[in-house]
Amino acid sequence: MDEKYKAPADGVEPLQRERAWCLCRTPIGTVRITESEKGVTGLRFCDGTEQAPEVSGIYLGEACRQLREYFSKKRRSFDVPLDLRGSEFQRRVWDELQGIPYGETRSYQDIAASIGNPNAARAVGLANNRNPILIMIPCHRVVGKNKKLVGYAAGLERKEYLLALEKD
Repeated sequence: MDEKYKAPADGVEPLQRERAWCLCRTPIGTVRITESEKGVTGLRFCDGTEQAPEVSGIYLGEACRQLREYFSKKRRSFDVPLDLRGSEFQRRVWDELQGIPYGETRSYQDIAASIGNPNAARAVGLANNRNPILIMIPCHRVVGKNKKLVGYAAGLERKEYLLALEKD
């Protein structure tokens, strides 16, 4: 296993963590990051009131560090390993989302066409909604066909913030 995933390289520690998850503060709320032995399995916003003992994880410190770098505009992509769990269709959509460049957007129809199923825009929307690793799998970069902000599991205000962060 790569040494950089055993401990945060820069001393940045998540707020709280236990064996399978940690909490990490961001400018738009606290996120709960989960992991398996293969990589990050989830990144979701939470209310931040959860409590966890200080226990090490394999990827959690690195995921939190990369997330903080992203919010401070020092990182445009993530390289912490991900352990995606979903249907074959969902994984194809999530893989495609990871190819959307920082600061750019695509429509649901664009994503459907790029995975070879141009009539699946609605299904792409459902896969986006089930994205388990927000921000790292940038579903916030998917907008309506007319560039309108539509749908984001963490709320449209957060989606708007993330898109503005990447535009500046």
